[in-house]
Amino acid sequence: MTSNQDHPFFRPLWRRIAIVVVTGIWCGVELWHGDQLWVILTLAVFIYSLWTFFITYPKQPREPEI
Repeated sequence: MTSNQDHPFFRPLWRRIAIVVVTGIWCGVELWHGDQLWVILTLAVFIYSLWTFFITYPKQPREPEI
């Protein structure tokens, strides 16, 4: 089974940055409108994407298993 970090869609840095930026903006919009449930949900997605795509993302691509 592959994780999100193994999927080729997430290899380009610009896509990972875009996902984190969009979720952060979305959280800000929900905060501006005062919808607490959506603020919590989008903040969770933002933190998870930040953690997954920048803190724990492998620096070198993994070798395919044979």
